[in-house]
Amino acid sequence: MDLFEWQAKELFAKHAVPTTRQVVVSTPEQARAAAEELGGGPVMVKAQVKTGGRGKAGGVKFAPDAAAAEEHARAILGMDIKGHTVHTVLVSEAADIGEEYYFSFLLDRANRAYLAMCSAEGGMEIEQLAVEKPDALARVPVDPVAGVDAAKAREIVEAGNLPAAVRDEAIDVVVKLWGVFTAEEATLVEVNPLVRTPDDRVLALDGKVTLDDNADFRHKDVHDAYRDNSATDPLEVRAKEKGLNYVKLDGVVGIIGNGAGLVMSTLDVVAYAGEKHGGVKPANFLDIGGGASAEVMANGLEIILSDPAVRSVFVNVFGGITACDAVANGIVQALQMLESRGESLTKPLVVRLDGNNAAEGRRILSEAAHPLVEQVDTMDGAADRVAELAHTTGSAA
Repeated sequence: MDLFEWQAKELFAKHAVPTTRQVVVSTPEQARAAAEELGGGPVMVKAQVKTGGRGKAGGVKFAPDAAAAEEHARAILGMDIKGHTVHTVLVSEAADIGEEYYFSFLLDRANRAYLAMCSAEGGMEIEQLAVEKPDALARVPVDPVAGVDAAKAREIVEAGNLPAAVRDEAIDVVVKLWGVFTAEEATLVEVNPLVRTPDDRVLALDGKVTLDDNADFRHKDVHDAYRDNSATDPLEVRAKEKGLNYVKLDGVVGIIGNGAGLVMSTLDVVAYAGEKHGGVKPANFLDIGGGASAEVMANGLEIILSDPAVRSVFVNVFGGITACDAVANGIVQALQMLESRGESLTKPLVVRLDGNNAAEGRRILSEAAHPLVEQVDTMDGAADRVAELAHTTGSAA
């Protein structure tokens, strides 16, 4: 989960990383009030979007006073920056800058370790620095077990050629940023610029943090507070609330399977079958997992059937840990639940059950005899049938 700058700097402050006071706002009038709260100016007014290049796009402005902060906020709010609409701006204290540096911790997946990157030449985008001046960017491997203490931080700071006058300050900041990286279970903690003030203090004036979604259950308070759903598909938000592994796609055939590998294979066979039936494609990825209960199956089916783009649904289950009779009960319960709400169900379901308790699962569905449910024995046959139904439904519409 990528954080906004204001969220990253809040985490910095939580771990005693020196930064500037800030207020995040969503209206020009609030920007004026924020500037006054911060002493009346000067302040920086910065667009809050999860992309780089804000300064070049006009999304970062210096305001000498509260009136200017309001004026800049009015211009920045609603701005489009690389496809991201600005809904909030950060008003933060302006700091005197003597020099700008770059620093980051990140997960080095290729080497199964962590990596620290440091440079005395900060301010520009790191990709640009890496291309134009690769020797100016120090890359220091970090042992995940040993971590970063003062000695390791000194090695990193010296490799980045940070001036001797601020090395002790910088070492302290690096150790604290390591605390952010590990305590919050991040995959990236970046400061650009990390600045030296005229009185030789070192401040994190900007922040970019990516939190590991796999650690969500250990950091529910932080993740829930910082998660931004404004740009997320509403169905994905609802699915996440139900604990479902769901991704919205641009097709018309709803997909449910148990196990990521099976679901990925199902997407492929449906896309292939769809070529013969008007080019229909899968509408989603939904993995109900290896030990899914009837309730999970019902929740998944509820999400997919509520997608207006879906014309037909393919439930593809190979029973292992998940018994096919539990899946069948989930299908029956989901349909009953939706019908009890008064919802009109019109989308056909093609179900393929194989493996553990498959015969019992098929019996349950046959006895339920729901007019929308059709059973097909093979994966390829079911994919062809669900694609045909989606095409027929679309043609009829």
